[in-house]
Amino acid sequence: MNLSQLRSRCKPHQWFQLYWVVYLVWFFWLDLTIKNPKYIIHSPLDDSIPFNEWFVFPYCSWFLLLAGVTALLWWYDTASYDKLCLSMFAGMTFCLIVYMVLPNGLDIRPTAEAVGRSNIAMRIMQLLWSADASVNVCPSIHCQSSACMALAFSSSTLTEKRPGLKVLAWVWAALICASTVFTKQHSIVDVVCGLAVAFVWVPVLYRPHRKNS
Repeated sequence: MNLSQLRSRCKPHQWFQLYWVVYLVWFFWLDLTIKNPKYIIHSPLDDSIPFNEWFVFPYCSWFLLLAGVTALLWWYDTASYDKLCLSMFAGMTFCLIVYMVLPNGLDIRPTAEAVGRSNIAMRIMQLLWSADASVNVCPSIHCQSSACMALAFSSSTLTEKRPGLKVLAWVWAALICASTVFTKQHSIVDVVCGLAVAFVWVPVLYRPHRKNS
């Protein structure tokens, strides 16, 4: 691929990434302004899920999944890349609107003293808790975007003859979703709502094409 071909490839698709500027400004503005959420999200199931600090590693692996899937689809399957951006960014926007209209938060995060353990995972968790307030949680953007990435990647041309890659994408996304509740970053309610926001796109973007008889 020469330079002119690369430039022409970038133009129709690269502008999608400008959304990250809007998203980050919007998200952190809400994080700073919503201090006392009106709605506290909780399910009895949350009390049965034990805290496990080691799940912070799959939780943070979300950034690797995001970078990897976005880059691979942009380079090798721009149709799937477009579907990913449309579903993921539309879902993120919906979540941010919900946070504004229905400001919500959590009260299930333990303290380091209550956990009573000292290790590298706990130190990372403490940094995460200090940087990420327990507000703006439902629906979970972490889960919504992970599902969108698994959907787009497993439906792309990259996995047509590689079923192992499809399994890897879904297992990775599922592990990230599980990590949100084991680290007490989210309630199970947030996870279910986040996945619902992602899967609503399945009949719109991922319905099978009918073959002409």
